[in-house]
Amino acid sequence: MSKINISIDGKKVQIEKGKTILDAAKKINVKIPTLCYHEDLCVAGNCRVCVVEVEGNQALQASCAIPAQDGMEIRTNTPKVRNARKDIIAMLVSEHNTQCTTCYRSTNCELQELSAEYNIDNNRYLSILKPNIEVDRSSWSIEKDDSKCVRCQRCVRTCSELQHVNALTVSHKGQDMKISTFHDLPLKDVVCTNCGQCVNRCPTGALTERRYFDEVWEAIGDPTKHVIMNTAPSVRVALGEMLGYPVGTRVTGKMVTAMRRLGVDSVLDTDFSADLTIVEEGTELLSRLKKVLVDKDNTVKLPMITSCSPGWVKFAEHLFPEHLGHLSTCKSPQQMFGALAKTYYADKKGLDPKDIVSVAIMPCAAKKFEANRREMKDSGYQDIDAGLTTRELGHMIRQSGLNFLDLEESTYDSIMGESTGAGVIFGATGGVMEAALRTAYELITGKEVPFENMNIEAVRGMEGIREATIHIEGALPEWSFLEGVDLRVAVAHGLINARKVMEQIASGDSPYHFIEIMACPGGCIGGGGQPIPTNEEIRKKRVAAIYEEDMSMSLRKSHENPEIKKIYAEFLKEPLSHVSHNLLHTTYRKRQHY
Repeated sequence: MSKINISIDGKKVQIEKGKTILDAAKKINVKIPTLCYHEDLCVAGNCRVCVVEVEGNQALQASCAIPAQDGMEIRTNTPKVRNARKDIIAMLVSEHNTQCTTCYRSTNCELQELSAEYNIDNNRYLSILKPNIEVDRSSWSIEKDDSKCVRCQRCVRTCSELQHVNALTVSHKGQDMKISTFHDLPLKDVVCTNCGQCVNRCPTGALTERRYFDEVWEAIGDPTKHVIMNTAPSVRVALGEMLGYPVGTRVTGKMVTAMRRLGVDSVLDTDFSADLTIVEEGTELLSRLKKVLVDKDNTVKLPMITSCSPGWVKFAEHLFPEHLGHLSTCKSPQQMFGALAKTYYADKKGLDPKDIVSVAIMPCAAKKFEANRREMKDSGYQDIDAGLTTRELGHMIRQSGLNFLDLEESTYDSIMGESTGAGVIFGATGGVMEAALRTAYELITGKEVPFENMNIEAVRGMEGIREATIHIEGALPEWSFLEGVDLRVAVAHGLINARKVMEQIASGDSPYHFIEIMACPGGCIGGGGQPIPTNEEIRKKRVAAIYEEDMSMSLRKSHENPEIKKIYAEFLKEPLSHVSHNLLHTTYRKRQHY
């Protein structure tokens, strides 16, 4: 690609043709403030906070939207530029509900940071905040507060171009312009998948997750309640970002200690039920393959698609309801854990299930909605009583007064606390597929997958859709019908890629046997409940930490987890048994398409 030469504040810089002024400034470590800009999204230039002077142009230019031209002379810090930025920020503040001392985003609000940097005293413009703006708390997962919206449209671009959901849009014009939903309906009544990616990209507190940690504190303080906290795989590689550690630091042991110090009765691991999911889901896949290839049963749907991601599941229920038969019937690891907490765990501990409060710590906003699905009460009780995000756990640790950096490391409690590396890699895109293949291949052939260190690189990475072929050679007698079969699999992350995969299935052209889909970019490590900010570089560091955790574990195949073997021997009997079918599997339903 051809190069061009420009000058920024008197310093020469060479960049690729087509790159923006903002890109060039980053290359030489010149900071230009932004608000509507986000690395994950297309260029917008809506807010104009990033304006600069370009020689030969009387009007200031938005550096995020203007491609650099050869020979440009650019000034980023002149009085004209500083005054313009201050004016823009002050106008945004005049429209903003400045409840900064009580706002959930007060510690990392981009508008607040800019206001401090540019010394905005709120006296330049009178406040024109509209009265009687109600906060939309209709969703189990997301709150929408228009009084804090700066109309940067990051959420709209996220929902449309990144996720292809279009739950959010821009309505009205001029001073009445706002971010709204279809017909201004509440969030619960539109095609919102609850993925929370809009929350991760909102620069203020206009979009946040619904928070339930006050209720969890109440339960912890109630001596009649037995509170369990279980943690998803990707929480351990992201929580540290909120508590003093660099991005991508594994803090598993300190996290366990912190939760125990919060006062909960038992600290357990969702990775246990991730291992359980693999055993159930792998068996379901083999059962489907047998019915299709041997029994010629055309009512059985292939490819089978993973059902671990509740944002993806709800997306399918809204937009591809006629193809829900392709989804695995397995509940997600969160819900499997909850069902067993109110049955197997309760029996082992001699507890009344009604006294158990099962709290899931998740990287995901959609997990809050999933916990409240009407299907998730097969134990006779609500499987999961509260779903908290990684961010909420970070806030609870801060509220407790613990110095996270100084905490000793400890291990999970027993009974649903032991896991394998296969359970850990659920947190990264491709991880569920890799974990499933490690187990399925060994069940079919009696041998480990033929990849170095069991690392199936073909399903790893950050490409939107990846595919791999696993050749079955040396199948055991029970699975002889798979001898010589090329098992074709695919992995997709981000709902824009989920749509592509589903459109291929809808057209009858899908060549795959098994597909993993995750709603969020990068999988759970990029979930809507993870620490803010997030971008591709951060997601890659979290993924690397996930695989490091996997490699550090003594057991790396789900079916080798001794607690999994024990729960089948004592309670579930076998995969897809009557007990496991009732507790660990579920159904899906069509939802409205608007």
